[in-house]
Amino acid sequence: MKKLLTILLVSSLALTGIFAQGKSESVESSNEKGIGDLKIVLILPGPINDQSWNATNYAGLVACNEQLGTKMEYLENVQASDYESTFRNYAERGYDLIMAAGTQFDDAANKIAAEYSDSTFCVVNGFRADYPNVSPIFPKEYEASYVAALIAGEVSENGQFATIGGFPNEAMEKLLDVYENVSIDLAKERGLSGASATRSYANSWDDIALGKQMAETMIDNGADTLFVYANQVGLGAIQAAKEKGVKFVGFSSNQNDIAPGTVVASVLFDFQTFYTWAVQKYFDGTLDGGKVHEAGIKEDIFKPIYTDQISAQTKANVEEGIAKAISGEVDFESMFK
Repeated sequence: MKKLLTILLVSSLALTGIFAQGKSESVESSNEKGIGDLKIVLILPGPINDQSWNATNYAGLVACNEQLGTKMEYLENVQASDYESTFRNYAERGYDLIMAAGTQFDDAANKIAAEYSDSTFCVVNGFRADYPNVSPIFPKEYEASYVAALIAGEVSENGQFATIGGFPNEAMEKLLDVYENVSIDLAKERGLSGASATRSYANSWDDIALGKQMAETMIDNGADTLFVYANQVGLGAIQAAKEKGVKFVGFSSNQNDIAPGTVVASVLFDFQTFYTWAVQKYFDGTLDGGKVHEAGIKEDIFKPIYTDQISAQTKANVEEGIAKAISGEVDFESMFK
């Protein structure tokens, strides 16, 4: 009898081990997703056809789906009051990577990340990474505005520069600081000793009428070259520049075709490269949490796009300036106020 019980016990343990092993292998297999099996979403604060920030980020999504084979989804026009509930909704549904386009998402992403450790939260332009599952990616936008300034400083006729930012956050202030310093210095080198810059903040990303009104006031006060980083607000500023016959340097996306003859050049954020770089890092397991991942001129994500209004000499000067930034000859820190 004892022998029989022993045999039954051993058999039972063996079967238990087999089932346990089978369960372990099943769990491991379910976690080994191909990149096309990942549940990824991009949350956007505005429309994908805004010809600015949202369009640029959407282009990154398209590149990931086409080049990497992801099936990334998107949600556009998400309002500030809905940030937290939107993050929570996708986390509840088990999304692996939840991306959001804009520094304004930082607080909500970090708050919800604390509740959903199985999802990774990635804010584009994010500064905060309070938890191991928060992995912001940040384009060094001040390096992009440096490129824009290399163009503006060459094309302004009176050395009066006007800038409009969306909101006065740290990233915005740094990029406008760099743009104003470089454009003014270049104008002075060209003999425009009275070169100066005027800055305003729209405190909005989407008020087109406000952008037009602000730009008109700046132009009436003497500005002949405009630079705006405020998403759809910039579309109104471009319209004002067109009506009043002054120059505009596009930013974030290629805005040259919005108003030919007015937008003399643009600095394109190559978010196709930026997004594929970030998503591949996530898939490889190298998009470490708890830190900000930066990219800029050296990673070739900022590209000047010229119109025929830009001379060959100006293009050469811009390329020389970019080379100096790559080699470390440009002290960006000294330009921050």
